[in-house]
Amino acid sequence: MNHQESFIHYLRYEKRRSAHTSVAYENDISQFVRFGNEQCPGFELITADRKMVREWVVHLMENGVTPRTVHRKVSSLQAFFRYMMKMELVVATPVHDIPLPKIRKKLPCFVEEKSLHHLLDDGFFAHDFRGERDRMAIALLYGTGVRLNELVNLHTGDVDLSQYQIKVTGKRNKQRIIPFSRSLKPEIERFLQIRNETFPESGDCFLLTDKGEPAYGKLIYRIVKTYLALVTSLEKKSPHILRHTFATHLLNKGADLNAVKELLGHANLGATEIYTHTTFEKLHNTYQQAHPRG
Repeated sequence: MNHQESFIHYLRYEKRRSAHTSVAYENDISQFVRFGNEQCPGFELITADRKMVREWVVHLMENGVTPRTVHRKVSSLQAFFRYMMKMELVVATPVHDIPLPKIRKKLPCFVEEKSLHHLLDDGFFAHDFRGERDRMAIALLYGTGVRLNELVNLHTGDVDLSQYQIKVTGKRNKQRIIPFSRSLKPEIERFLQIRNETFPESGDCFLLTDKGEPAYGKLIYRIVKTYLALVTSLEKKSPHILRHTFATHLLNKGADLNAVKELLGHANLGATEIYTHTTFEKLHNTYQQAHPRG
């Protein structure tokens, strides 16, 4: 096992990173190795210096790689060399004081409240298993702010109807409890009834495919995209947009920022604060429209 393979193994089995995250790290580091070999045939990753890293960054930017992606790739390389230092294979990391392009903050998109009420309340969903399943997926994404992966991995035992809450497993296997509204309880009960009647031996997975198998990410993505297209002209119509919408609507209604952070499962407040830009913009527009001297 070479150094790169050892690092990926460490990410997967000791740091418990997801397969998707581990593949992203591996691709980033492999890309740097290919660049190094183009510059110096026979290049060894462990011998990289700061000059090589800087040249790679310049190369990425000249080839149109977005600033956010450049930051991610450099972060992957930094993580590798920190691991090498931990293993005492190098004494320092070459990834330090590297000038990086500035990332422009992109405000999260969200669906208007009236559009989601229209979708959920005005007869867009059939009253069969598929329709109830599709509605349930959208209602939970918007009603709890869960990530797509958290929803797909939700089990019937994770839903506590008596306490109006669900238990989800988020990034790095961290579990959290999320409350849901009282109005959602009868909808969940109705869905579970038709789910169990349609597929009585389907196991514990909460959402199922049309064949009674555990639902998967691409299915939920297609469901959300199909139905959001009926009520919004937003370019992006994904499960994550409903997560943005959940957070934005809560803050617009006066929810505490720290409480929203806990509901979303963010590791730090900075990740949640991006939603305050959107809510402040709404407040500003309201002021302009309503204040006599606005």
